[in-house]
Amino acid sequence: MLSFPLFRHKLMGHFIMPLFICIFGIEKAKYNNMKIIGLENEKVKLSPYNPVWEKLYKKEEKILIPVIERYRLDIEHIGSTSILGAKAKPIIDIAVGVKNLKDGERLIKPLKKLGYECKHDASIEKRYFFTKGGENHTTHHLHIVKFNSKLWKNQIIFRDYLRKNKKIVKKYNELKEELAEKYKNDRKKYVAGKDKFIKSIIKKAK
Repeated sequence: MLSFPLFRHKLMGHFIMPLFICIFGIEKAKYNNMKIIGLENEKVKLSPYNPVWEKLYKKEEKILIPVIERYRLDIEHIGSTSILGAKAKPIIDIAVGVKNLKDGERLIKPLKKLGYECKHDASIEKRYFFTKGGENHTTHHLHIVKFNSKLWKNQIIFRDYLRKNKKIVKKYNELKEELAEKYKNDRKKYVAGKDKFIKSIIKKAK
């Protein structure tokens, strides 16, 4: 028969060890996620497509919905991390469609509690733009746009067209690699360099 101290020791081990393993596993997953996504502000660095990006989007969607539910008409994973086979800056882009663009202003304070910093339109009119993770390790971009506006439709059209056309994804990857090499420390020029290609695809898709 086990003595009480020995029994208590074994009982504690029975519960504490699984708890420790669980906590360690959660923290390790968080650390791994931080390595999978995140990039310094203004830097350009491409990562090969990673299926985990979609899972991280779904995870963030669940965090966002309780906060934005009152205003959102739709929420979508956009940008290159949403396109199978596309190389991308390891930052998850999320678009939220709202009825009135002023709803973006109403969401500044609630989103700040989730770690999102408002950058207003960030040089693109008719949207509210938010970043998460800080300037040294931005992990998410949030675009609040009027639902079914030209900007909203173009983001979805471009994404959906590339999802259906692997050859176009390959061409887009090649362009981005070229631009990323040329503008490693200038994201504005990198983005500007993609503009002609993106517009041509949207025009073709329509």
